[in-house]
Amino acid sequence: MSQGFDYDLAIVGAGVGGHGAALHAVSCGLKTAIVEAGQMGGTCINRGCIPSKALLAASGRVRELRNAHHLKSLGINVGSVEFDRSAIANHADNIVSKLRGDMTNSLKRLGVDIIQGWGKMAGAQKITVATEAGEKTITAKDIILAPGSVPWVPPGIEIDGKTVFTSDDALKLESLPPWVAIVGSGYIGLEFSDIYSALGCEITIIEALPELMPGFDRDIAKIAERILIAPRDIDTKVGVLAKKVTPGSPVVIELADAKTKEVIEVLEVDACLVATGRIPFTQNMGLESVGVETDKRGFIPVNDKMAVLSAGEPVANLWAIGDATGKMMLAHAASAQGIAAVENICGRDRSPDYHSIPAAAFTHPEISFVGMTEAAAKELGSAEGFEVASVKSYFKGNSKAIAEVESDGLAKVIYRKDTGELLGVHIIGLHASDLIHEAASAIASRQSVHQLAYLVHAHPTLSEVLDEAYKRARG
Repeated sequence: MSQGFDYDLAIVGAGVGGHGAALHAVSCGLKTAIVEAGQMGGTCINRGCIPSKALLAASGRVRELRNAHHLKSLGINVGSVEFDRSAIANHADNIVSKLRGDMTNSLKRLGVDIIQGWGKMAGAQKITVATEAGEKTITAKDIILAPGSVPWVPPGIEIDGKTVFTSDDALKLESLPPWVAIVGSGYIGLEFSDIYSALGCEITIIEALPELMPGFDRDIAKIAERILIAPRDIDTKVGVLAKKVTPGSPVVIELADAKTKEVIEVLEVDACLVATGRIPFTQNMGLESVGVETDKRGFIPVNDKMAVLSAGEPVANLWAIGDATGKMMLAHAASAQGIAAVENICGRDRSPDYHSIPAAAFTHPEISFVGMTEAAAKELGSAEGFEVASVKSYFKGNSKAIAEVESDGLAKVIYRKDTGELLGVHIIGLHASDLIHEAASAIASRQSVHQLAYLVHAHPTLSEVLDEAYKRARG
């Protein structure tokens, strides 16, 4: 126990990042408190990863059971498939409640003090918490800020939570509008297009950039468009802005050319989901009391060790993790950052290896990736003087995928020509989110395709898609 402080460590924010940091801190012998103004679990458990995966699981079953052609190829005949929208919504809500309770209980069991209320910095090593009973002050030798993020709503879009809404409201699945416009084709937009289309809604995806799925490797984006969008009741509009969105019945969307900003079309739809990304939730955190300024987007500046920076220099005993740092806005990245921060607090040097942190979209089929896109790898190669190569292997040649009659998809492996070092892996196909971790481990240990080509994979398994790609890369 640090002398003269209430706690060794106080964490503001009880999302996945804050929770992971608290668990690791306790294992390191630190007396720990966690401050949370909202529900335990943060975005991931309450309004993100968990409820969305519950909805995807249920809607995915509906899609599968209604795919008579696919089932018939397996020798299965199924009658009419019905579903209960409210029961699906309750399934997601029940999962959230259970996991939120499990998280809270795990902290209590380990002796972490949970303080409910709005926490903010009140000077060095000091936090004030606005609780229902009034304001209280706690001190801690070290403080980790983990306030998370909220959906970003572009100017011109009016949210009413019913006909025009963000993912926060969409997860409640209070209705299934016949025609839903989705603004944005990133992870959130893709996953909700999967959910809504499986449950019978017509979809229009609106993307301001010239191509769908910005940020994804282009080869993956092309095949995703072929198997996730083209065969479904989904229309797409690229290179256009949702300049103005007015709630109501119908919802009126003014579409403008992304370059000229001139209105080119007006859509009238039943509902509009705004899936344009997230912004840090860093307002009213008292950062000015310790001389810290966020950048113009609101992100808290940190160094590789997760120490908060003021004018480029680390602020003593103050750390930040998760979405609020803008490094990699993923729940598991926040957890890795939290563990790294605690390690540095304990005097053990550690920095998150973002290059080896995987990501996934839980569509049907799934998309996953780790490391660089081919374009990014070639840019690095040009700067550092090495050549980049890539190979693809296909699910249609995989025995397990063929047996499942789920052979759409591919794995793409990107590597250095000279050393064979693995730079990136991108997968679209059955269980892609599980398959990616082998590649993430390989990138973390900086392995080459020459080593990976000699690994033995069980047969017949989907993992042989990667085995085949490694062997093709080795030649």
